[in-house]
Parts: sequence; C-alpha cells; structure tokens
Amino acid sequence: MQSSKQLFTLITSAGQLEMSLRDIDLPAPKAHEVIVRIEAAPINPSDMWPMFGPADLEKASYDKDKKQLIAPLHQGMLSRVKSRIDQTLPIGNEGAGTVVAAGEHPAAQAMLGKTVAVLSGATYAQYCCVPMQACIVHHEGITAKQAASSFVNPLTALGMVETMHMEGHTALVHTAAASALGQMLNKICVAQGVHVVNIVRNQQQADILKNIGAKYVCDSSDPEFKKHLLQAIDETGATLAFDAIGGGDLISDILTAMEKVGSKDAKGFNTYGSAANKQVYIYGGLDFSPTILNRAYGMTWGIGGWLLMRFLGKLQPERVVELHKLVANEILTTFATTFTDELNFEQAMTPTVVAQYNAKKTGEKYYINPSKN
Repeated sequence: MQSSKQLFTLITSAGQLEMSLRDIDLPAPKAHEVIVRIEAAPINPSDMWPMFGPADLEKASYDKDKKQLIAPLHQGMLSRVKSRIDQTLPIGNEGAGTVVAAGEHPAAQAMLGKTVAVLSGATYAQYCCVPMQACIVHHEGITAKQAASSFVNPLTALGMVETMHMEGHTALVHTAAASALGQMLNKICVAQGVHVVNIVRNQQQADILKNIGAKYVCDSSDPEFKKHLLQAIDETGATLAFDAIGGGDLISDILTAMEKVGSKDAKGFNTYGSAANKQVYIYGGLDFSPTILNRAYGMTWGIGGWLLMRFLGKLQPERVVELHKLVANEILTTFATTFTDELNFEQAMTPTVVAQYNAKKTGEKYYINPSKN
C-alpha cells in the first residue's frame, strides 16, 4: 500500500492549534475513483479558517523535528469551534495534478495521465483519492499550476450570476471586489452584459477593476462613498449583493442605498418601503466583528449566508457539468489565476510565511506544491 504525506489540523480542548505533517496510507481506488498526484493546491481565504481557526498566529511556533506548527487560541474563542475540538482534520479545499491510478469504471480509466483539478477538502497532500465526479479534466497542455484554482473562485463567481438569474435580479453588488474572485466575476458579467457595482477599499484596487472593463467601482475610503454607491445602484438597478466582509455596517449601507433607489418615486405614505426585494448574501468573513444593521430599508429585504457547495447542490447534475466545462475552456482567460509564490509543506507551516498568506492581501495568492523539497 502506497503512503502519502499530508497536512492535518487539530484544535485541542486545552485551546491550542496544532497543524502537522503526517504519513497516511493511500487506499486503492474504487470503481468510480481516481488517485491524483497533487502538484498545486491554492491557499484560499476559505481554507484559512479550517487551517487555523481562531488561533493567535502572532504567537505561533514551528517544530522542525515534529513537523508541527503550534499556536494558542485567542482568549475566549474555543467555544466558536466546539464542533471540531480534539479532532484531527484534513485541509485543502482544492488542487490540481496528474491522475496516476483509477478504478475500473471507463470514465475513471479515461482520466489516467491527464491533468485534473479536484475538490476534496484534503488536497494539502502528495496524493488524493477522489470520486471522478469531483474532478475537472483540463485540456492537454494545461499545467497543474494553471488548473489549481478551478473550483472555489470560478464556480463561486459563476454561482453568483446563476443566483442572480434564478432569483429574478438583473444586476448585483460585490464587496472586496478586487480579489481574484471579484476579477473573475467582472469578466463573466462584462461578457454577459450584466452590471456589477464593485466596492473596494482604495484607488489601487479600483484601478485593477477598471483595467479589466468594470464600469461601476466605488471606493469605500472616499468621503463621498455613499453618494457614489447610491448613484451606481440607481444606474444599474442592483437589488442583490454578495458580501465577502461580514462585519461592520457596509451591508446596511448597501440595503439603504437600494431602498432609496426603490422608493425614489414613491408618493404618499410609504410605511413599508419599496416592494422590490433587496437581498444580501454573506459568503465570506474578512471581518469577524458584528454585522451592524441600521434599519432604514423598509420591510422587503433579506440577509443570509451563501455557500458554494450548497448552491451547487440545488443545480441539476447536467448544469454542474456544463459549468465545469466552462471553467476548463476558459482557465487561461476568464478564470486565470496568478500566484505570488510556491510553498512546500514546511514553508506553509513557517510562522513568517503563514503571516504573509494569512494577510489575504489583494493581488497576493500562494499555493502548496507537495512535491517541492
């Protein structure tokens, strides 16, 4: 039986994070499974909470002999992760590599030797055994590095537009919009003629989006941000928003602007506000402070969470396959990802390097190559 080195994370009942590199036995693939030699696995913001939880990474240390990163949890945060306490868990949502073994199903056999992207939750490993349905087969000549970010960002961006159509909206608002995902969303929407109101933190981020064709970009650091947001929502008619931040009062500002646009022609009593539904989905947590709602947007609104896997579960399997093919066809254009650096296992657990990728800076993205020494 072949072995594989793999990263795991553990939060103990004593309030300590332990991320470690371990050897595991690789199972023989079942009929519908393939074994992928992982050559590039991105570190996404959605990976960092499973990896570190509420650990105080400024106090982290790395034991080279044990191949283990250790850090205490922030005071009073253990209850936030009670469902995973004292459980050793795999990490890594997605990655890409070469299929080196396959079960006897013809479709699995057809993947042998091909570059595929995988979604498994355990891709920070030398080898990954996954169902063939969890793979996107890429075209010949595409490298693992180019294919590494095929699921989380591309399918989230596509899912946002799908959600917009499914729920009857015609335009949308996106926060933290200069991210790799935000850039993909703009490329999709430019191609489809859909308006996106992009909210960014500074002029540099605004320039990034304008250079790829974004028409509506609002800088939250601008003193006239709320005025510009209102104008952009008025011109686009956006009644749907996707928020990657979570905390603070930005969601409330978005809903308030939507309500002002929806009620601008109202006459007489307008007790309950505009009739058009205003919906915000929180899909990220860049800010863990409380979400502040200043109720100034009538009674027809909603706030909820949006998760990629639960959204995909609502689609017909045939539609999911179509989205996979779209990603494969446009992995070098719409869904291209630029990486800042390639890390091996030890680098990924070194506190100074962790601090770099955990900062989640716009334009910086790292990936792990389990084959790198």
